[in-house]
Parts: sequence; C-alpha cells; structure tokens
Amino acid sequence: MTLAADRPAMPEIREWSLPCNTLRPDLIQLQGVHPQRYPGLFLSSGDAGWDVLFAFPQDVVRIAAVDGLDGLQSHPAMQLQPASLQSSHELPFSGGWLCAFAYELGGLFEPSVGLAADPDFPLAWLARIPAAILFDRANGRCVLMAEAGHAELLDAMQLDLETTHPPLPAVPAPRDLREDDPAAFLAGVARIQDYIRAGDVFQVNLSRGWQAEFAAPVPAASLLAQLMQRNPAPFSALLQLDEWAVVSSSPERLVRLGQDGMLETRPIAGTHPRSEDAAEDAALRARLQAHPKERAEHVMLVDLERNDLGRVCEPGSVKVDALMDIASYRHVHHIESTVRGKLRTGLRVLDALRAVFPGGTITGCPKVRTMQIIQALEQA
Repeated sequence: MTLAADRPAMPEIREWSLPCNTLRPDLIQLQGVHPQRYPGLFLSSGDAGWDVLFAFPQDVVRIAAVDGLDGLQSHPAMQLQPASLQSSHELPFSGGWLCAFAYELGGLFEPSVGLAADPDFPLAWLARIPAAILFDRANGRCVLMAEAGHAELLDAMQLDLETTHPPLPAVPAPRDLREDDPAAFLAGVARIQDYIRAGDVFQVNLSRGWQAEFAAPVPAASLLAQLMQRNPAPFSALLQLDEWAVVSSSPERLVRLGQDGMLETRPIAGTHPRSEDAAEDAALRARLQAHPKERAEHVMLVDLERNDLGRVCEPGSVKVDALMDIASYRHVHHIESTVRGKLRTGLRVLDALRAVFPGGTITGCPKVRTMQIIQALEQA
C-alpha cells in the first residue's frame, strides 16, 4: 500500500533519458544492488501502468502483535483522510508512505479469529518515502521524483541509474523443497465440504505451503526477476526488510481510496487457463464467463465486498460499477468486478483498511467464519 503525504509543496521532478537500445530501466537490478536504499518496488506488466522504485526510506516503523491495535491507530499514515491524500503532480506517487500488512493483522481487527502472529515478522511495516524512480510503461518515460527540499536525492538516483552494475545472480535450484502434507490438505478440504453442507460457510480458500532451502542466500530481486519472467502481473511487488523480503505477483488490488473519498475494490474470482490457439482461447474465455459455478462464486464475493464497503461508506453510495468483466493475463483468464462507495465523512485510512482487510478473495465467505476455519485447519 502507498499513501500520499499531507504535504502540498510541489515535488522536485527530473526526466531521465533512457540510454540507446534500452526499452526500460532495470529497476529490479537496481533494487538488488541497493536493497536498503530502495526497500520497495511496484511493477506493472505489459505496456500499461507505472513501475515505482521507492527510495531513501525514513521513519521506519514496525508494529508487532504486542503493540496491539493502538500502535497502528496512532501512526500518522493511518490518520490520513481523503482530502489529505492530495497529489501535487500527475505522477502516481509523489512522496508519502509505503506500508505492508501481514495477513495476521486481521487478528487485531477481528480478535475472535484468534490468529497467531509470527514473532519474527511484523504485523505492519511503514516507512516515509521522500523519493522514487518512476517508469511509465505506456510511453517509455522515466521520471525521478523527490519531495521539495530533497533535490540532492535526484542526483543520487540518477547516478545509480547511470552506473553499470553487475547482473543479478540467477536463482539456483533449491537443495531442499518441502510442502505441506498432501493428505492433511485433502482432509482439510473434506472438512470444509462438511462446513458448506451444514450451511456454516459458502466458500473457504484453504492453501498449501511450500518451503525451499538454498545452499546460499538468494537476493529477493533475483526471485522477483524470475517470477516476472514466468508470471508477470499488474500488481507485482517487492518489499525488503532487514531480515525478510516479500515478493509478490498479483493481478488484484485490494483497495484504492481517492482524494474525492471514493473507495474502490476490484475482486477477482473465477479463473481458467489460457490456450495458445486464438480460437480455443476465445472459447475458454466465453466458457469461464458462462460457467455457473464460477459465476456463483464471483457474485458471492462481490456481495461480500459490497458488505465490507458498506460498513464505512455513505448509505446508498456502494455500487457495482462493473460486474463480471473478463481480464486476460499471460497464463489465465480471470473474472473481475469493480465495487465503489463514498467513504463517510470523518473516517480515515485505517477505517477503510479495517473494513476490507484481508480481502474476501483471500479468505472466502463469510469472511470472519472462514478465517476461523482456516486458522483451525492450518494449525491442526
């Protein structure tokens, strides 16, 4: 998540010309060379959207389970209101906060779930970001941005871009790969089917875990580079902590809050593999959109998201602007919808986050009960 800062001053902007025969700056490599200087990277995919490399973090805060919800509520990023999310430039990021939240944060929002937090990993990580390198995939434009009064950071970022760096190390095969017990997973699926037949839940998203062990540390940037080659997605990301890194390739944005107070979520539910044959691919796309099971699942989750937004939005403002559109990615087709509502006057970023986190497409429906079931099955 990124949040614009409540600072109206115009940022310092510098256009940077790409070298000849270079289609885009290698922001993944730059992050791998200077992971502390550039702790976060957002990547789009294809020829649309922006890539953003966040630079020179300040005021880094980690919130653990022992800090409780008060630690998050008091943070200035969580106190922002829509009118404060103003951007003084047309760039998608012109200074503000970079934030990450663990799934277990949902246990603070809803204590009845009983989530057990990892003591070695924060529930929330927040950093003040005064500078960034941005690349517009649509027109090949590369922009260096620094908040007012930080023009020297433009020089530092430009020097990094113009310096020749060694290539990132390749990701070797792991020396050990472990997965959750398949029998235990299937037993969990059977238990969920019992819950569904009993009318306790409609859908539960149970997952399996894999752990890979390498002979030597692997840079997170190398993992992201390989992931982007194999599964590019419009909301891919990397976050570098001191002893942890998070690498993600996601087609879904959980929530967007605009300066006008409009709160938007775009749930994805319903997936089908693609075909390299154009005619067959079109048929698969049509089959997905017409499939009764996929449609039922999707409508169920759209209703969940409408309910989530309704908790914090003006009465009558929650609308489904787009229902069951088909979005196509490299390997799969997805069914997507857009749900929007107007955040009630006086509510803040934390209120919006609390209403939708974690996303219903991650948990299932109804959300709290499915989270309780997932917790019980994963701890069994």
